[in-house]
Amino acid sequence: MMQAPESKSMPVRLIVFLLALVLVVFHLGLIFSGLTPNLVSRPVHLALALPWILVIGPRAMGSLAFRLSGWLLAVAGILSCLYIAFNQSDLIDQYGFLEGNGQIAMAIVLIVVVMESARRAIGWPLPIVAFLALMYGLFGQYIPGEFGHSPMPLGSFLGTLTIAEGGLWGSLTGVSVSVVAIFVIFGAVLNAGEAGQGFMNVAAAAAGRLTGGGAKVSVISSALFGSISGSASANVASTGAITLPAMTSLGYPRRLAGAVEAVASSGGQIMPPLMGAGAFVMVELTGTPYTSIIMAALLPAFLYFFAVWIGINAYATRFKLSGIAEADRPPLRDVIITSAFFLVPFCVLLLGMFAADYTPQYAATLSILAAALLLLFNRNLKAVPGQIIARFETAFITSARQVAMIASIILCASIIIGVLSVTGLGVKITSLILSGSSGLLWPSLLLTALACLLLGMEVPTTAAYVICVSVAGPALVQSGLEPLQAHLFVFWFALLSTITPPVCGAVFIAAGMVGEDWLKVALTAMSLGIGLYIIPLGMIANPELIALGQQPIAALLVTVQIGLGLAALSYGLIARFRPLNRVGLIMLGLVIIFGRAFL
Repeated sequence: MMQAPESKSMPVRLIVFLLALVLVVFHLGLIFSGLTPNLVSRPVHLALALPWILVIGPRAMGSLAFRLSGWLLAVAGILSCLYIAFNQSDLIDQYGFLEGNGQIAMAIVLIVVVMESARRAIGWPLPIVAFLALMYGLFGQYIPGEFGHSPMPLGSFLGTLTIAEGGLWGSLTGVSVSVVAIFVIFGAVLNAGEAGQGFMNVAAAAAGRLTGGGAKVSVISSALFGSISGSASANVASTGAITLPAMTSLGYPRRLAGAVEAVASSGGQIMPPLMGAGAFVMVELTGTPYTSIIMAALLPAFLYFFAVWIGINAYATRFKLSGIAEADRPPLRDVIITSAFFLVPFCVLLLGMFAADYTPQYAATLSILAAALLLLFNRNLKAVPGQIIARFETAFITSARQVAMIASIILCASIIIGVLSVTGLGVKITSLILSGSSGLLWPSLLLTALACLLLGMEVPTTAAYVICVSVAGPALVQSGLEPLQAHLFVFWFALLSTITPPVCGAVFIAAGMVGEDWLKVALTAMSLGIGLYIIPLGMIANPELIALGQQPIAALLVTVQIGLGLAALSYGLIARFRPLNRVGLIMLGLVIIFGRAFL
């Protein structure tokens, strides 16, 4: 859905656009420029992101002192990044050890700027975790017992985090630079045109006439939109602006309308290809090819939306959930034309990856070019100069803001990962999980799930996934899981907090938009989104579910099995049957899904 650029004076607007243009061109240029040293590309990535967090945008506004501090931090951070980029060949020879007070000051500036950027972007929790990690790295030598660590010189500790290819400039930041940024730009360009309306039209044509059609349109459109937005909150705000009024006008209970939108929008982060940047981080952490990850994630994502669909049918037994009147559904011509605005770039992406065997980022770059060409035309296939300029401005500025947001999250999380690695704390926490679960798989899973839920309440999904999998992933692998199983399990449970009280971001937004008590919406969302709690456990009990690329027939059979179990669970939780019948359906669903694991 295209958003109009913010109203600014012409010189300021031009400067903002040029900053966005530089950021986009830099990241696209890296795809075609060949090998660029990591200590050049990654610091420049941060330098280009800092103005968007600290200077530009509503989060940078506030008191005069707040704005001035933003400028000072941005300038200091950019100069530090450029120092590293210009001196990378000399810094490599220092092997992560800072020389002199000037380099120590630069390292401290970088760490402070990164944590403050994350705080201004997403709030306090993630920077607090990063600060505690730093304190552990600096003073953990004074902790007695196995959770202490050996003393480290300050120059070595800070240098490992700031001038070596670990810490701030580690592999996670590399993913943000070379892959995540490209797909974020792809999504922004796609949504600056008619693709968003295309999603809505396809959904309305496919499901509008069905029982509960208004809710099912929300499910399909949110799945399509979420597959490129990768953000539950952005998904709710974008598709919910259309689907929520449509559902309430059809007489749907407000708590149900809000729950449908929150649950469907949350599913966007587990829907290939984007998966909220999680897929790309998973590539780096597991060494699994990107195409293998999206193949593994495909059937679980389908089951999630299937469970939501069945839940809507179950609610239809309690409420009169009508479809959308034929007069309100888009004509076939509009559906065909607007769907081309997202189908063409998607086809370019898929053909590039699977037919031409290009890297995901190269295929995405070609898709960006295709989507950019489609910005020249509106749904009437006319080129309107003013509209074209506004679309490109929106695409560039949205790209810059979203790339900067993700960069601030990943860089702050990289501090935590760096400290875990340097101090060995990750290994110690893994040992604690294994001892707490007596080395048994299912207790380890439950402890990890609880940690994911608690951490996900405070930080974005991708950050929660990265931190949890860094400390709990090795324990799950040692308990018998394949690495990809462990990572997908953690990633799904990191998403729980979008609909689970007390902190449920997607629910808060949907409840506010629909004017309903958030707790009612959350409880309804939990029943509709039962798949979010069950499917990751189903992946463990039935590992064939994520083996579509290797065992397609077995994967499809297991999908049918788990689908039947989810259907029984949904009706048992939602439909108005006798209590004994409801309990029986719930037990039947659990046996169908998990029976094999306990035989």
